[in-house]
Amino acid sequence: MIVRILAVPILLWALGFGLFMMSLGKPIPATERTDAIVVLTGAPGRIDRGLALMREHAAKRMLVSGVDTSVKPRELAAQYREPRLFECCVDLGWEAVNTRSNADETASWVAENGYRTVRLVTSDWHMPRARLELSARLGDDVTLIGDPVPSSPRFGTLVREYHKYLVRWIVLTLGGS
Repeated sequence: MIVRILAVPILLWALGFGLFMMSLGKPIPATERTDAIVVLTGAPGRIDRGLALMREHAAKRMLVSGVDTSVKPRELAAQYREPRLFECCVDLGWEAVNTRSNADETASWVAENGYRTVRLVTSDWHMPRARLELSARLGDDVTLIGDPVPSSPRFGTLVREYHKYLVRWIVLTLGGS
């Protein structure tokens, strides 16, 4: 009897995890243009991907959200060897400390600049939850396109991220913030 009771939640969890894994996605071509690019800091390759897209004129402007407060714009520009690009077209956001605050920071930046289409750049394993959070903050007036950076996360990372996704989906579905 206990096995039957536990079988349903375990099966639902496993099916949900499978759907989560399928939603990780792949990078999209730079030819798909947007008004803006938002890069969430936290893992290798994210800023590189955003800058590569900017060099290909995939957007007008880019926000790097979640930059450590000790980072200076000129230092970051020198590190990525893109002083002109940083000077003209890259904004740094120092307010965000997690995915939820990335969404808040991004929504303010998008509204302030009047953007209607945004390309979100983050790690593939982080994309479902990041899209969920940003979509909730941006609303229906802004089109959000995910452009995940491929990675090789450990199984434990994927399980933790799936659980975080589930919690946030439930909270947002129930009308929380």
